[in-house]
Amino acid sequence: MMQSLNNLRIVAIGGGSGLSVILKGLKKVSKNITAIVSVGDDGGGSGIIREDLGILPPGDIRSCIVSLADDESEMAHLLAYRFESGLLKGQSFGNLFIAAMHYLKGNFAEAVKAVSDVLKISGTVLPVTLEDMRLVAELENGEKVVGESCIPVVSQTLESPIAHMNIDPPHAQAFRYCIDAISQADIIILGPGSLYTSVIPNLLVEGIPAALAQSNAIKIYCCNIMTQPGETDRYTVAAHIHAIENHVSTPIFDYVFYNTNTDIHPHILARYKTKNTQIVLSGDLSGYQQKYKLIPDYFLTSQNNYLVHDTEKIAQNILKILEEGK
Repeated sequence: MMQSLNNLRIVAIGGGSGLSVILKGLKKVSKNITAIVSVGDDGGGSGIIREDLGILPPGDIRSCIVSLADDESEMAHLLAYRFESGLLKGQSFGNLFIAAMHYLKGNFAEAVKAVSDVLKISGTVLPVTLEDMRLVAELENGEKVVGESCIPVVSQTLESPIAHMNIDPPHAQAFRYCIDAISQADIIILGPGSLYTSVIPNLLVEGIPAALAQSNAIKIYCCNIMTQPGETDRYTVAAHIHAIENHVSTPIFDYVFYNTNTDIHPHILARYKTKNTQIVLSGDLSGYQQKYKLIPDYFLTSQNNYLVHDTEKIAQNILKILEEGK
């Protein structure tokens, strides 16, 4: 497996914890990985830095850098460290490090590269845009909600699902190196991650959908394994695909990886149930069988009582696609 994927250029697109998990697994089978990360985050410590210092939110970028670093690296542990008391309570050292590098280097892209170089990561992490991108959701009741952290909260409070996502500015341009990475990729993985606030925002950045449509890479949508309150309540795999199609004008992936493993320990499921989160079921996929190559498998596994994607299964299925292509 290691030799089969190691020479291939892999691009992973998303944000949040979902992308971080995928990267952590992919680095075991390839050293040629580029992560394209959404920069719409405005909550938590990342949001505070964004508002206070006027720079792009570093949180998801930091998580991806740490995921691609050596697991045993003391520097990686340092970047992941979160202060537990005082004025910095809840803030991540990694966020502060990226912010400091931003001022030393003069721009966000150079700051991300510098931090990546310090950790000697297995790959490259790129912000999808260098513009100050904000997320705007239109709910089914017509209400517009601005801000990544507010969208699921307001959606739940008003009991009105998300109908459509936009970004502000509406014509934010893709970071040029993201377009280059997509055009040169052998394999592109979209997702997993928060559907409306991590995955779809990347597809609203000008240049990204066209680059994906034109790419000759193996293009995979890796569907979420769990629903997310305020974003994808009761969503099936079919509903996830429909939501993405609703935001792009041309097909941007060829394969859909989705989980069929529902055999989860009851105490883990019970904990997720208290958060109004459940396993994403397949739903009616008959309308997509002619458009995509649907690949069901046991993509769900548990780590430290958390349900995550089984990255080994993802790699195995990519290898099957490569073998069939030969």
